Amino acid sequence: MSNLIPELSFKEIEKGDLTSINLLKEALSNHGFFSITEHGLSKDLVNNCYKSSKAFFDLNYETKSIYSSVGSKGARGYTPKGIETAVGEKIADQKEFWHHGPIIDDTYDKKIPKNLTIEQIPEFNNHFDNLYKELHKIGSRVLSVIAMSLDIDKNYFDSWVQKGNSLLRSIHYPPVESKSNLHRARAHEDINLITLLIGAEEGGLEVLNKDGSWIKVAPSSDAIVCNIGDMMQLVTDKKLKSTTHRVIQDEMAESKARYSIPFFLHPAPSINLKSIFREDDEGILADDFLDQRLKEIKLY
Repeated sequence: MSNLIPELSFKEIEKGDLTSINLLKEALSNHGFFSITEHGLSKDLVNNCYKSSKAFFDLNYETKSIYSSVGSKGARGYTPKGIETAVGEKIADQKEFWHHGPIIDDTYDKKIPKNLTIEQIPEFNNHFDNLYKELHKIGSRVLSVIAMSLDIDKNYFDSWVQKGNSLLRSIHYPPVESKSNLHRARAHEDINLITLLIGAEEGGLEVLNKDGSWIKVAPSSDAIVCNIGDMMQLVTDKKLKSTTHRVIQDEMAESKARYSIPFFLHPAPSINLKSIFREDDEGILADDFLDQRLKEIKLY
């Protein structure tokens, strides 16, 4: 099926262009995916992060395993292929990844861990620190637009994410070795409020449509793909959809290594995730919700 994910100018959305806003609202209610252009993210910064990412994954396993995420619930450092498993699945995803968070100080919740430093790639942290800052700014602006689409104050989510537990994930999908398993990342939903994905033009990302078909996501090279996560679905009483998506190898194409960098925008651990619309909802702490989901995907 052709790409039904709308690609919108973020400048036009923020200016209040009615056509763009209506397309955004339709995407949010239908399948929870859209992509944005004219967002201000530096292409040089993105390219530098991809270079650093590839340099890390090119290291031998023994070196990468020095930075194992074991003991941090997968929150920081390296997770090898064969660990993360989509909810309800028995076969693990075919990917390895690195997790990087904010530069923390005493004003952050103590449950948010420090980043690890890769000694073999001295520029890695600087590139990813800068990318984290930029995507956090863009993500906060996207949340403001989403808040306006819900007819609530545009700053509603600011206090949730200002010192949030957000996460940059650098992913390497090795070439698929067998046609018996073409799923690089099996069908799943994201845990967080919203996800911003850079580098999605490599292909393979698909979104489940309402009719049960899979939509191939093929944005332009400078677009950021955005999608709704489970936390946002929860606090909007499912008015906004956390949509099932996957990464799959086209069986008719040559299998090559694939790289991507998603940014998962999370609230602070102490935020109570309760309905935006219902005062009587007791909610659940963001940290408890996250722990529950990490256990389900085998990262706990």
